[in-house]
Amino acid sequence: MSDFFDVAIVGGGPAGTTCASLLRKYNPELRVGIFEKEKFPREHVGESQLPLIGTILNEMGCWDKVEAADFPVKLGATYRWGSSPEMWDFEFIPFSEFRDDPRPATFSGQRQWTAFQVDRSIYDKILLDHAAELGTEVFEETLVTSVNRNEVNADRIESLTLSDGRSVTATTFVDASGHVGIIRRAMDVDVTYPGNIKNVAFWDYWDNAEWAVSIGTGGTRVFVLSIGSGWIWFIPIRKDRVSIGYICPSQFYKDSGKSPEEIYNWAIEQEPFVQQHIQNASRDGTVHATKDWSFLSKRMTGDNWYIVGEAAGFADPILAGGMMLAHAGARELAYIILEEHRGNHDAKWLRQHYEHVQTRRINQHIQFADFWYAGNGQFTDLEEHTKAIARKAGIKMNAKSAFQWLANGGFLDDVPGRAGVGGLDIAATKEITGLFTGEQTSAGWKLNDFNSFRLNLSRATKEKFPLFYDGRIEEAVGYRRGVKWLPLVTHNAILVELLQKHNDVHDLIDGLRKFYTSRRGKTADRAAVNVQQAMATLEVLLVDGWVEGKFNPKRPKFSIQSKGEDGMIHANRDVQKNAVDTNN
Repeated sequence: MSDFFDVAIVGGGPAGTTCASLLRKYNPELRVGIFEKEKFPREHVGESQLPLIGTILNEMGCWDKVEAADFPVKLGATYRWGSSPEMWDFEFIPFSEFRDDPRPATFSGQRQWTAFQVDRSIYDKILLDHAAELGTEVFEETLVTSVNRNEVNADRIESLTLSDGRSVTATTFVDASGHVGIIRRAMDVDVTYPGNIKNVAFWDYWDNAEWAVSIGTGGTRVFVLSIGSGWIWFIPIRKDRVSIGYICPSQFYKDSGKSPEEIYNWAIEQEPFVQQHIQNASRDGTVHATKDWSFLSKRMTGDNWYIVGEAAGFADPILAGGMMLAHAGARELAYIILEEHRGNHDAKWLRQHYEHVQTRRINQHIQFADFWYAGNGQFTDLEEHTKAIARKAGIKMNAKSAFQWLANGGFLDDVPGRAGVGGLDIAATKEITGLFTGEQTSAGWKLNDFNSFRLNLSRATKEKFPLFYDGRIEEAVGYRRGVKWLPLVTHNAILVELLQKHNDVHDLIDGLRKFYTSRRGKTADRAAVNVQQAMATLEVLLVDGWVEGKFNPKRPKFSIQSKGEDGMIHANRDVQKNAVDTNN
């Protein structure tokens, strides 16, 4: 006997539960089922988040539940990486501006710009239970044993067969089964391995470990420490619990001849800083291991199915982007399924957009991870390596111009209209590049060469793209030229409008200030930050050719300077004096 669902989701991790919760929130009439092979809570790696997740948790209605779990507040990360053996910090918000507010806190103020570091066994169960409270039918310890394809249309799923013998039919099927990719494999969807990194990961959990740094009430940072053969993560996930892992090239592991337990213990012994903080700690005692190769699904949609989260692609965890990619992709997928069931918009257009955005988003994290590893000395010729990255993105450049393109934010936006890469804004990306190369001039601002700008839309076509808001998709417009696109939203839209009135950079800045200070609420509160982000966006538009620059000697010069030690990326201040350098 067949059991019918409007949406059947395979997998109960963050991607599956995000999709299910938003489907039920915005259309409680939909019958949504999650089929999960394990019983929650269960261990899972991938504890470090990026700030965008908070916005999605708030929309799902479970921010308060996650905050009540008292996970550490992630204010950034400390790295020992790049050309310098010293530690340096990357901050989501300047620590000098962080207030020691009591917890639990609401999703407002400074907490909109921070993230969580989570114990996945607890976090994932919170999300699964929340989806169930919203009316999702959750079936744990229920394995999908077969995906049955339609005999006439091989790209269509007829039903799922479950381990308890039941058959499930649905209007829409979603593969959120992680790297296993149950539907992806059943539908014969190939994957590619676009990155240059083939790593393996080993990790365990430590109780009563000392946090490397404590900031205010529950605030801390992730530590990423290069040890030459690879790198170690040190992530507080509860007040009394820390995740410690080691990532190295798979060939290094094979050549070592060590077991997972042996190489894990060896790696910990190489890092006195970590040893210092686990002197009184005890291990769970089980070393977990996994292949850590970045991959990308060649397709993410079919006749009546979608692939989301890690089933769609995986990027090396150096940038902590995995959970953000899962949550963000699942949110957008929920919106698309909602509109398909309403009969709104062209289904083909929505599916093409979903696949294009997820592919681009995962790819840019994979490619920037390649650059990140290049900055750790894994590649001897950084410029030639970045040329290869640019070529993969469909852009032909010589080595030096490709390096400049990457340093200036060649990968555009995780969120339409906001220029950034790998969770960093463009200003942060430039500072990162300077740290990697030891030459701040390599990451200089092209805006500094000009003081007059003109919009360039030649050979560009105007296209529509979807905007996702409040459970509905609205059509917006933008420009596309080759592989580059310019969505007319947020900073992009404001800049395009101002550039049709003003060319002088100082007039542009005045226009941006007036616009943002005239807004109400959150936008006005962060007017100065918005102006900075808009100028970073102008830099990307200039590099990508949407804007042309000139220098008018009759007008004042213009200059953007790195904030250096006053910026959001700077030399570590709170633990460096206690750290022992092991970077050989």
